[in-house]
Amino acid sequence: MRSKRILDIILSVTALILLCPVMAGIGAMVALRLGRPVLFVQARPGIGGRAIRVRKFRTMTDEKDENGDFLPDDVRLTEFGKWLRSTSLDELPELWNVLVGDMSMVGPRPLLEEYLALYDERQARRHAVPPGITGWAQVNGRNATTWEERLEMDVWYVENRSIWLDLRILLMTIFTVFSREGVSAAGHATMPRFTGSAGRREGQSCPKVGESQD
Repeated sequence: MRSKRILDIILSVTALILLCPVMAGIGAMVALRLGRPVLFVQARPGIGGRAIRVRKFRTMTDEKDENGDFLPDDVRLTEFGKWLRSTSLDELPELWNVLVGDMSMVGPRPLLEEYLALYDERQARRHAVPPGITGWAQVNGRNATTWEERLEMDVWYVENRSIWLDLRILLMTIFTVFSREGVSAAGHATMPRFTGSAGRREGQSCPKVGESQD
């Protein structure tokens, strides 16, 4: 929708200008506490599953085990990183993704590329629109929902999207951020890995990555 893209440009430009000092301060804190690079950059599926490079502030260390594999998220996620995530300040660099058109202010969150092969036909519809900084699932439970619930809410958004729904979600996001609800799933630093709605297939494994999915 043309009106949605116009809204994205207006909001992303305004936010980047107003929040520039905040982003500079967070970048300095990340450099001091976690080291460089300050940004975590990873390929994620965009509209149609096309790969885009999503930028976030780092929230984890790069600690690895003796085999060179990253340690579990709950080990590498620092208290400072938890605070960044609970306030959603780690997402601010994604405003640049919105400005250049890779993402939208509102839409299904960009998840890991390895999940593409695990979606069923209905769940794959979440990629019919650009991914968003916030979305219907993020204001209705965030990471405290099951994967099936979360993906169904993404599809519901795709089927019911409108500029008015986007404005409603943006307003709800403000409350969600300040309340800090649903930041983590029970027993996990963020969300458990998605293994498909029917559960993990025999012999299937998920490759390890440098940062969790959301």
